[in-house]
Amino acid sequence: MNKENRIVDLLDKRTVFNGYFQIHRYRLKYSLHEGGMSQAVEREVFERGQVAAVLPVDPIRDQLVLIEQFRIGPYAVGWNPWLLEGVAGIIEDGESAEGVAKRETREEAGCEISELVPMMRYLSSPGACTETVALFCGRINASGAGGVHGLDEEHEDIKVMVYGVDEALKMLDQGKIVNAKTIIALQWLALNYPQLKQRWLG
Repeated sequence: MNKENRIVDLLDKRTVFNGYFQIHRYRLKYSLHEGGMSQAVEREVFERGQVAAVLPVDPIRDQLVLIEQFRIGPYAVGWNPWLLEGVAGIIEDGESAEGVAKRETREEAGCEISELVPMMRYLSSPGACTETVALFCGRINASGAGGVHGLDEEHEDIKVMVYGVDEALKMLDQGKIVNAKTIIALQWLALNYPQLKQRWLG
């Protein structure tokens, strides 16, 4: 079947949980590869929202900033819950991904972004979640980066960590980075850093 002819027939949608996040239950049919429609299926979907994420990089010092904070997901599966990550935040109505990336880098890392380079946009977990991530690389001056940041009203306790680019890529190789957006961002940086430096520094 041609992609253009594929359809989804939504039979029912209802909210089955409404707390800090939402979960919706869908009942639907969809086009099959060999023709016809599937039987009615039910799927629960975690409504997570749209996210902007950024890897802050200082091309003059060959450094980048990662943040360390507590995360409930790894705690729930028995992993170390203090993760090293890039900066990220939820895109609210009326906001741009670029604006959120700059704001969150200021709030979470205490750094100002002078230029943003889009990396990609992707789905975090398409089998169960609506979250999309708009991923950027942001140029910063890392000379004064450090300390603990975050908003008290959002219960944030965020430690800023500065690493050499080579050191961070080695940590990626060693499996010390375990969250998807930071793995993807560092892999992108490994492929593109020479060209990025040339673009930013001429």
